[in-house]
Amino acid sequence: MVKPPLILAQEDILNRNDLYYMEKPQLSILILDDDPGIVKKLSHYLKNKGFITYNADKPSQALKILEKERIDICLLDIMLPEMNGLTLLKKLKQKWSDLEVILISGHGTMDTVIEAMHFGALDFLRKPFNFQDLDFALARSERYLALQNKLHHVESHYSLITRELENSIEKEFIGNSPKMRKVLELAVAAGQDNDIAVLIKGENGTGKEIIARIIHFTSNRNKNPFFPVNSTAIPDSLLESEFFGHRKGAFTDAREDKSGFFELADGGTLFLDEIADMPVHLQSKLLRALEEKKVRPLGSEKILEVDTRIISATNRDIEGMILEEKFRKDFYHRINTFIINIPPLRERPEDIEPLLRHFIKYFAKRKKVGEPKFDGEILDRLRNYHFPGNVRELKNIIERAFIISKNNRLRISDFLLNDRLGKENQIQERNLNLDDNEKLLIQEALKKSNFNQNNAAKYLGLSRDALIRRMRKFKISIGKDIDP
Repeated sequence: MVKPPLILAQEDILNRNDLYYMEKPQLSILILDDDPGIVKKLSHYLKNKGFITYNADKPSQALKILEKERIDICLLDIMLPEMNGLTLLKKLKQKWSDLEVILISGHGTMDTVIEAMHFGALDFLRKPFNFQDLDFALARSERYLALQNKLHHVESHYSLITRELENSIEKEFIGNSPKMRKVLELAVAAGQDNDIAVLIKGENGTGKEIIARIIHFTSNRNKNPFFPVNSTAIPDSLLESEFFGHRKGAFTDAREDKSGFFELADGGTLFLDEIADMPVHLQSKLLRALEEKKVRPLGSEKILEVDTRIISATNRDIEGMILEEKFRKDFYHRINTFIINIPPLRERPEDIEPLLRHFIKYFAKRKKVGEPKFDGEILDRLRNYHFPGNVRELKNIIERAFIISKNNRLRISDFLLNDRLGKENQIQERNLNLDDNEKLLIQEALKKSNFNQNNAAKYLGLSRDALIRRMRKFKISIGKDIDP
């Protein structure tokens, strides 16, 4: 439901759900910028919205404030006297790890943004920005703060994953590595908030739907449906009918009434996989449905109220798509209040052995054979493999090994890794320069796909447009700069 308008600089009317912080206790914000005009405007705006604000024009002044006051959020400019904002960011996160930092700058490049996020910044606003962009950033920050507070009361995931939840998910997607434990903790924490919109990012095969199920089954919505939808699997002509439903006679093939996804998932969770592939025209209609919590089936004058939680997933660069006007910015802000990034399997090799043992046990039981032993060198080879298909690929590799194996022992020759291990070892042994290795991986993906850019992009976990941008960066062209 749309609430009465708040007084904003641009007289925007925002949904109260997006302004989550308006209903929370006062939070304190430190504004650090050497431009007094910006500090004055931000301070005035934030005070009017109920925040406690502290102002500083240089790092030494900000540090004194932080020593004396409890600060929740810091708006930090990059270009500062005394110290660069990124350098200060590192110091702040080291001493006040719970402090949320939103960087603001008129000079930020994509490399700066990536570096800032690496150092622990929650968000990055590029000058000039409007108050609505600030609202979205603050809403995400406060949501994150609230969820982080809940994490302090959460035990390890072994006690959190109940038997009912274990029966609802595939356990092979949960690793023992610190990175996956963190993912699981965040998923459980997100489950404690029944309405927060979650965006799960990760390459193909990392288990995004499984994480979505964990969020659903650890929430109070777990008695209601978890309804997964693949956004790429629905023809454009049926999108509105599938999401909102239709009534008999609404169009030629509408022979009976049909409930849409929102109605089917009412009270539960609607999981939108491959959200980046959703047509732009449907995004605007979904945005309205999410904000108003109402849908109208095609051919009906009756409006249905729905209480559906949205969890989305993607393996694509949505931020880049927004710049190319292929994805709506307002819709992106609506679905990404809380973001969970699932690391690829190659970044957590410690998970490979437990996954290997799990899949061996799984296929032995499924094929009704004894559980085979395996040669030790298999683990070394798997740990050095790039795994473009992640956990799903590992599962397929092990299933093929069962088929190929002639006895009750799996050998290295039973594991087919597409003969890419040599090249991937070269990547590790030559150097750790990111650009060099990225170029080599792009070349390998192009060769593996027979120079089909769409398929190469899928191997790399990128969109085709993102692949083309990287090819331009490294001056790679089809049939050029690629060894036979």
